[in-house]
Amino acid sequence: MNGKAQIAAEQIVERLRAEGYEAFFAGGCVRDLLLGLAPKDFDVATDALPDVVLQMFPRTFSVGAHFGVVLVAADGSEGQERVTEVATFRNDGVYLDGRHPAEVRFSQSPEEDVQRRDFTINGMLLDPLRWKETGDLRAAVLDFVGGQADLKARLVRAIGDPGRRFEEDKLRMLRAVRFAARLGYEIEPETEAAMRELASGIAQVSAERVRDELTRMLTEGHARRAFELLDRTGLLKQILPEIDRLHGVAQPPEYHPEGDVWIHTLMLLEKLEPGCPATLAWGALLHDIGKPATFSHAPPDRIRFNGHVEVGMRIAEDICRRLRFSSDDQAQIVSLVENHMRFGDIEKMKESTLKRFFRLPRFPEHLALHRMDALSSINDLRLYDYAKQRYESMPQDQVRPALLVTGRDLIDAGYKPGPAFKAMLQAAEDAQLEGRITTREEGIELVKRIADKVGS
Repeated sequence: MNGKAQIAAEQIVERLRAEGYEAFFAGGCVRDLLLGLAPKDFDVATDALPDVVLQMFPRTFSVGAHFGVVLVAADGSEGQERVTEVATFRNDGVYLDGRHPAEVRFSQSPEEDVQRRDFTINGMLLDPLRWKETGDLRAAVLDFVGGQADLKARLVRAIGDPGRRFEEDKLRMLRAVRFAARLGYEIEPETEAAMRELASGIAQVSAERVRDELTRMLTEGHARRAFELLDRTGLLKQILPEIDRLHGVAQPPEYHPEGDVWIHTLMLLEKLEPGCPATLAWGALLHDIGKPATFSHAPPDRIRFNGHVEVGMRIAEDICRRLRFSSDDQAQIVSLVENHMRFGDIEKMKESTLKRFFRLPRFPEHLALHRMDALSSINDLRLYDYAKQRYESMPQDQVRPALLVTGRDLIDAGYKPGPAFKAMLQAAEDAQLEGRITTREEGIELVKRIADKVGS
């Protein structure tokens, strides 16, 4: 349990109560406490107006006072602040943009407040002072929406009319998938039916919000289940049509006995561990994204995907741009797609080629992707074990040694920059990485022999 965050939130509730206001823990922290999980953060709901909250506590931030949300900061250890979101009870008006209410009316009623929330399992309130006094967690819960029953039934159910909840904020459809996947729950049938009916409306949600929600699905440890639900609800076709096209794309059974590209990809997603790097997770999702466009089948059973890596890189770049990834994350995701097939040649690589391969940024992610790829096909880790052993045993000063021959050395020797200049530098570096030269003088001599051969 996040003890310090809980104590900070309890102190906020105590202060509000002392001033005559109602105040409760609200939302996901209540759900997690009832499930015996450690909440990531604690939110407080109160009938105190935002101006009151802003004045009551010494360090506050008005990040959404128009919507009744104030951040209250408390000093933490090592100078870090613990921030608690404090929201005034409210009743939202009509939503015009699929995200924000056009009008917010503050309320004195906790029961009215929870009706605007997304799902029953997130719509419960908790009186932390009563819990502290009695030691009975469930007796301290205020449940106006049937959240405890749905926790017991393992259901994600929209509060009230599912269509209205999703019309208010289309992102809630992705959140329903994420909660169901993370908790191992089913989506309640009427809620799922509304999601299928309104799936096309997800286009109203900003690319950044979609990206972040998908990244959470991919990195919380239940990615396969999440993408199966996205597929089942029709959301996958709307947000990642390129992934939807993996369905039914056959693969050579001698290399992929598991089935088509969709099944293979799901098997990789199943192996993503909680908290894995987001770029690795997206690399796993997109590594074979070029296969549908490059599929060819010659009788009797010759299936090929010629050029699928190059095509996959372009598609991955398009997806990363569309979802507005940072340039660094995009580069790493595309690199994972670009290099995932190179492990097939790793035992035959020249030493210089192998060392350059190991220089790839975040190379352990490439290793991890290859491991998942192998386990999700022919289940042969021989190449993975070889690559891992060589990578971990090779000193960094051998992978990235100080160059024996530099561009300045070539210029001093009378060579002019140009295409041949670059080739000579690479030849010298290859010879160094392979141990064929060990001094600058040997490198210059090698370059001269190359230049003489080209000149003749």
